[in-house]
Amino acid sequence: MEAIARLRNVPTSPRKMRLVADLVRGKRVGQALSILKFTPNHGSIKLEKLLLSAVANWQAKNPDAKLEDADLYVKTIFVDAGRTLKRLRPAPQGRAHRIRKRSNHVTLVVDAYNGGVTADEVETTEKSN
Repeated sequence: MEAIARLRNVPTSPRKMRLVADLVRGKRVGQALSILKFTPNHGSIKLEKLLLSAVANWQAKNPDAKLEDADLYVKTIFVDAGRTLKRLRPAPQGRAHRIRKRSNHVTLVVDAYNGGVTADEVETTEKSN
């Protein structure tokens, strides 16, 4: 049974957050947490907390299942654009340039590995062939 966690209005551009999200897509939760902990990007801190929240949501949905036996993995993660704050910055000769402060929404889904093929294992088999 899968669990969903959402993070809304993160003050980071979606492009920068997608770089971090691509690192953990399809990975097992333990490996994904390790990657996020040692990634220097600013978005990795927020994604690490979001992943821990998704795991907590999974535990709340499955109170009788053990987390160690579940073998959770990141089933889906995607980043959508949020609202854009528009600001004006003074420019030479009395003009003004528009500054766009972008934000994003992140949705993360974790699921228990149940014999299906994950994206992590597909990469491993492709490398070996």
